[in-house]
Amino acid sequence: MKYQSNNLFVITGLLILFIGAGCKKQLDINQNPNFPTLDQGTPQLVFPAAVLATTGKVGGDLAIVGGMWSEFFTQATLSQQYTTIDSYNMPNTNQYVNGVWDILYPNALKNYQYVIDQSKAEGNWNYYLMGTIMKAYTTEVLVDLYDQIPYDESLKGGSNLNPNFQDGYTVYTELIGSIDSALNQNFTASTNTTPGSDDLVFGGDMVKWQQFANTLKLKMYLRMVNSHADVAEAGVKALYNANAQFLTSDAGVTNFSDAAGLDNPLYEQNIRQLNTTTNIKASTTFVSWLTDNNDPRIESYFGQTNPASINQGDYTSNNATYQTAPVFVQSPTDPVWFISLPESYFLQAEANVRYFGGDDAQNLYDQGVLAAFSQVGLDGSDFIADGGRYEWGHEVEDGSTLTPIEQIIRQKWAAAPYGEHGIEAFFDRNRTGFPVISDVYSTDPNYVPGQLVIAKNSVLPGNGYPQRFPFPYDESSRNKNTPALVPITTPVWWAK
Repeated sequence: MKYQSNNLFVITGLLILFIGAGCKKQLDINQNPNFPTLDQGTPQLVFPAAVLATTGKVGGDLAIVGGMWSEFFTQATLSQQYTTIDSYNMPNTNQYVNGVWDILYPNALKNYQYVIDQSKAEGNWNYYLMGTIMKAYTTEVLVDLYDQIPYDESLKGGSNLNPNFQDGYTVYTELIGSIDSALNQNFTASTNTTPGSDDLVFGGDMVKWQQFANTLKLKMYLRMVNSHADVAEAGVKALYNANAQFLTSDAGVTNFSDAAGLDNPLYEQNIRQLNTTTNIKASTTFVSWLTDNNDPRIESYFGQTNPASINQGDYTSNNATYQTAPVFVQSPTDPVWFISLPESYFLQAEANVRYFGGDDAQNLYDQGVLAAFSQVGLDGSDFIADGGRYEWGHEVEDGSTLTPIEQIIRQKWAAAPYGEHGIEAFFDRNRTGFPVISDVYSTDPNYVPGQLVIAKNSVLPGNGYPQRFPFPYDESSRNKNTPALVPITTPVWWAK
């Protein structure tokens, strides 16, 4: 693993501009005399730069990949910008496969590690906690994408250019341990400083950071339900036995503005940087489900109450109705969520069903649905009321009532487009097997609204569906310890 410099990136809109526009340009991370290096920095300066690196990739490249693979939107017809994603044509040389790795390691993880080391030396436990949580969140995204990553031996620069990869479960275990350690520090010590505007996530509210830590742990334990069921159960129960408090607000970055380089990274990358604004359009998979349920969020997501749509991955078609399909609604001031409020409630609801008899699952589920509607300015009360389409225990698909876990995951999926959160829906699908993948394409009369389909122009054999990113060429070409390539249809360690 090769890192080219120790630059501390200047915290301006240009950082998120270049990180968000991850297709063809990468940040120039060679030494620049106009930028301070890490040894001249402070946690207060370095932390927001690292957060913007995470935000740029999660809210840019991964928002596109997650949105397409979760089938919220699809590539516009007769256009080429995202056809590799929509057709699952993602070899180890792909720009997204490499770009996420190339930015998150040196520009996010390395800077978080600096914050952790420096704040620990200073006894500044607020920044220690913040750096630890954001490093854990960013690392977890990498593990969920690539399955194995360098962790213990990474971030050492020239002292180790060939770090060994570790399996995802081992990395998860170490991340949870690091969060526990950070939570156990002395936050009343006189050496602490209170973050201000440099905390782009919570503005210095350390109670919310502790809630974020607990919610991230809850998510990671629930990721383990298929592969390490005993560890998952013990971990979740330990959280509740300790009266852990979970997020009661969204965790993410919101302070974007309508200006080049200062806006939401998906908007910057997909709208402002391209010569067309119509690349990602409504997918029949999502539109059919919203329409079937008379869900008013359809207008929030696509600007119309009864939109035309494109069958997933059918971008080579000359179907005339496809031209009228609306684009996915994007705004320069849209937030980027790391963990959203609806997600927090849905995670708690799932934990309650799995480990506590479901006694509070309906309450938590209802709060999740209401929060999901509220984030787009709507009231979902009628949908969870008696007889409502999303009433707990009564949501029906293909003539059958959904199980409690399926109902939670379905509503979690429906909430994910807002806040550029599609990658989490993709992870959940591979963890739970829901939404299910249809036996037929969405043009078939027997197609069930909302079931995923295999993209029309898929390059994968045997109706395969993506499960991961391959190990990137930028790593394997430099690190002799990179594992052998595996197909993107190979499940990661926690998948169902």
